[in-house]
Amino acid sequence: MSADSKTVKAAKPILPGATIGIFGGGQLGRMTAMAARAMGYRIQVLDPDPACAARFVVDGCIEASWDDAREAANLARGCDVVTLEIEQISLASMDAAANFAPVRPGRAVLAVIQNRVEQKDWLRKHGFPVGDYRAVRSIVELREAILALGGRCFCKSATGGYDGRGQGKVGFRAGADPEQELRGAWEALGECEGIIEKAIELEREISVLVARSPSGEVKVYPAAWNHHENQILAWSVMPAPLTDAMAAEARQLAESIADTFALEGILAVEMFVTKDGKVLVNELAPRPHNSYHASERACVTSQFEQLVRAVCDLPLGAVEIVQPCAIANLLGDVWLNEDGSPKEPRFDRVLAVPGVRLHLYEKHRPRKGRKMGHLSAVGATADEAVAAVLKAQELL
Repeated sequence: MSADSKTVKAAKPILPGATIGIFGGGQLGRMTAMAARAMGYRIQVLDPDPACAARFVVDGCIEASWDDAREAANLARGCDVVTLEIEQISLASMDAAANFAPVRPGRAVLAVIQNRVEQKDWLRKHGFPVGDYRAVRSIVELREAILALGGRCFCKSATGGYDGRGQGKVGFRAGADPEQELRGAWEALGECEGIIEKAIELEREISVLVARSPSGEVKVYPAAWNHHENQILAWSVMPAPLTDAMAAEARQLAESIADTFALEGILAVEMFVTKDGKVLVNELAPRPHNSYHASERACVTSQFEQLVRAVCDLPLGAVEIVQPCAIANLLGDVWLNEDGSPKEPRFDRVLAVPGVRLHLYEKHRPRKGRKMGHLSAVGATADEAVAAVLKAQELL
């Protein structure tokens, strides 16, 4: 059944003029706040960083840790609905907030997604296709898992970890000392619970973003094609180069996962397309996603506006692609010389490339690997958009 043909039950929308709370004030919260403000909403955020990226575009910012339930409740007291831009918020904080305002997505979704072992087990339990994996809680179990999975594996910490942190790999370097690799993988896991995944022969990595409102309306975005370097997204483009059958399969997977969760909000489903034509679910993110920054220029409705529509139970926006668009992340490395001294990126050169726009997050402490902004570029085709955004990036 198509998303548009679903029966939508009556619900009370949260109209512009209301206040939206956001757990997290990073760049995703910032861009969500900007979309919400354009629609006439007021915004409050909670973040541990007093200089978080969203602070400069919101009505108020509560400085508090992710597990501060009292301040989470204070956030919700002044809001009509609360959403999130980061998975690290504690379940206790979500529960405290839910006493005063709807929290969308809710704790049931986050309880599964916060732990990679729980997440993989949930996907497998509900029949969604995943690659072979093992949960490990000791270096002995790690050794056994690597042997059982064939030697070439990726290791990920069960909790936390983002942009390559809390991750490692083994079995990829010829002539490497197996014991040294094992110890390195265990250290990458933080010497605690983790998940070991068998290496997959990849054709490409994609993601599919799905929005679902409390009324049950669903919209699924066309897939994005993602390219990672050092476990960090380097560039992404919409639409992904997929066959109609594969695009339909990816769409159906994302929609089914959202329905199984009874999602209220948006969910990015990261997927692997294997060389033998399979589509496997990798990870889930119940928030705006780096790979869908391109939706601001590629689609009728950006992911940030869609999140606002979804959590406020407004009619969801159209998701058709208007023009192909690619994005490239700008990491803190761009602001640093090889010796670590600061330098000024040549944004004037970047903006001379036709079709390119600059998006900066107002972060004040550039460091290697930290996302400071991104470039976007449109083109007549996805390949043209990627070529333009990479050309602009080189000019920095």
